Amino acid sequence: MRKLKFLNKYITEKDKPYVIAEVGHNHQGNLELCKKIFLKAKQCGASAVKLQKRSNKNLFSKSMYNQLYNSPNSYAKTYGAHREKLEFNLKQYKELKKYCKKINIDFFSTAFDLKSADFLISLKLFPIKIASGDCTNHQLLDYLGRKKIPMIISTGGTKQSEVVESYNLLKKYYNNFSILQCTSGYPPAFKDLNLNVIKTYKRIFNDILIGYSGHENGISMPISAYTLGAQIIEKHFTIDRTLKGTDQSLSLGPSGMSRLVRDLNRAYDALGDGVKKFNECEIEPLKKMVK
Repeated sequence: MRKLKFLNKYITEKDKPYVIAEVGHNHQGNLELCKKIFLKAKQCGASAVKLQKRSNKNLFSKSMYNQLYNSPNSYAKTYGAHREKLEFNLKQYKELKKYCKKINIDFFSTAFDLKSADFLISLKLFPIKIASGDCTNHQLLDYLGRKKIPMIISTGGTKQSEVVESYNLLKKYYNNFSILQCTSGYPPAFKDLNLNVIKTYKRIFNDILIGYSGHENGISMPISAYTLGAQIIEKHFTIDRTLKGTDQSLSLGPSGMSRLVRDLNRAYDALGDGVKKFNECEIEPLKKMVK
């Protein structure tokens, strides 16, 4: 059976959809706001909440780090200072980890570089998410693969051959990772989602869980993705889509996340076991119809 194991938990293809509320930097660098978003995600029925971790001075060139950043979503005058404002430190991550344990929701983060990967490993925040931009980052994948760290890998902006190459790299070490179909538009057009890639992934990667990370508007596409075989569903989430931040407007609010989880669970029940049979709910109606 396909599965992903992290800490003392398994996600399998027989379970209900595993829904990740991608908080990203919608918390604005505010720890208390982040907790409020986490709690609301839990109340909406999400399985996990996720942040992003960057070691900015190691990740960006000096010129990019120091360049002026005049976006309306900027939190500082330079891009580097802006990114630093949105990063939580070790003490804050420990507090968030403790809080998530208290409210009983899974908590992990995306590692954008090796130093950030070590940061998350030290906290045992598993699985580690790999962003689409690092799907072909063999240095990062190999580093985590050698340590057999469970991973969830988005594949936006890649070709199938590149995804296969990354899969084969990790298969040298283990198969405790998951691959997600994704289109790296913010938001993408529906015609660019190519959800049937999920079926392709299930066929060619037949020993791992497949999922879907969606940046499109609405909740219908993740449900379609689930019926095609995506066991892990990731959507951006916030408590207020009008808040300052690049991702706020393309994120689901509480109402959207609640409806998404509700409808995914309905789809789980509705798919059934594939064996056609008579149901008790049909007895009375068929008394009037059967010849």
